Amino acid sequence: MRAGSGFLDKLTGRYRSLVVDSLLALGYAGAGLLLGQEQPPVGWQPMDGLGAVLTVLVGLVLLARRIAPVGVFATSSALWILFIACGYWPVINSMPPLLGLYTVAATRHLRTSLVCTVVVSGTWVYAGLGNADNSSMPTVLAQAVLFPAVVFVVGRGSGRLAERNRQFAELTCQLRRQQEENARQALTEERVRIARELHDVVAHHMSVISLQAGMASYVFPTNPAVSRQALDTIARTSREALEEMRRMLVVLRVGQEERAHPADADADAAYAAEPEDGGAYAPAPGLDLLDRLLERVRGAGVRATMEIVGSPTPLPQGMALCVFRVIQEALTNVLKHAGPTSADVTIRYESRAIVVSVTDEGGDNSRPDTVITPGHGLIGMSERAKIYGGTVTAGPRPLGGFEVRLVLPSPRTGARL
Repeated sequence: MRAGSGFLDKLTGRYRSLVVDSLLALGYAGAGLLLGQEQPPVGWQPMDGLGAVLTVLVGLVLLARRIAPVGVFATSSALWILFIACGYWPVINSMPPLLGLYTVAATRHLRTSLVCTVVVSGTWVYAGLGNADNSSMPTVLAQAVLFPAVVFVVGRGSGRLAERNRQFAELTCQLRRQQEENARQALTEERVRIARELHDVVAHHMSVISLQAGMASYVFPTNPAVSRQALDTIARTSREALEEMRRMLVVLRVGQEERAHPADADADAAYAAEPEDGGAYAPAPGLDLLDRLLERVRGAGVRATMEIVGSPTPLPQGMALCVFRVIQEALTNVLKHAGPTSADVTIRYESRAIVVSVTDEGGDNSRPDTVITPGHGLIGMSERAKIYGGTVTAGPRPLGGFEVRLVLPSPRTGARL
């Protein structure tokens, strides 16, 4: 689609240029014929059929001025010189060569442009000498220098501007490609991190299953009730582990082993709420760490509150991790962009969905009309929500501030712990 669009743009541009050049050629030819009907100054003969043919030819040559600027200038200048040599009034066909000079100055090298400028000046002087008895040579010389010089300067400036615009267009395309590549890289990195966290969840479930199976085997002869309870726990945990594994298989995985955490200093306050005990084998954080997360955010200067609406529903560990990470990322963005302000976290348990919203009132540095661009944080939150069939929206609030909203479908009864 992008390549086809570029081809259509080029085709449209060429068609537009052809239309413009056709109108210019017809306009100059028509204006020359009309001007030739007037009585020429003393010393020049009225335009006849030959003069009209030369005038039309000089105008029509402009059709190819974008294709062969130097050739068009040379042809129009030669026809203009022939027109003057035949004794016709030079002013009638003076504009096409000047337009040709402008095109050469805008599109060709400096040396070529200077040569064409000298040719126009020389032709102007030649016309003045051809009717020296009725012309003021100082005026002719001034025109021979001033007119071509002005056209030369304007043409060179227009050429530099066009080249600068072309370079800007190329840089814009490169920047757009780089942004797309950065977005793809951020998406891949975020999926890798999600895959590792889901791996931790599944590994934790398998550890629970192993412990419960060992306990069931140990107490089965003496305490069948405890053994049955352990087997029930194994059944529930295994179902959830299989569900998490199914989700994990749709996430891209690569061989990077270190967990990626934001390096920004403002993000440390939010990410420091994760558990430190257990090292790399500790279970992923869940909703039980939200209080610690809010304490860390308050310590960074944000007045943070949390409200739970409805009857809390036990969430699978992967889904709880998704909720925790979205709240964590949203509060981190508050620290980064809003400055000293207040943030409200609301978790609403509905019959069919779990709705999480993180809002802030906006600080001195926030701008409600800022255009939201898909950065790393928003990409990560959206990817986490998609794994569980949810959505994430983020944007400014009508009354000021910012809101991040996560909607997840309620877990199935069989998946609850």
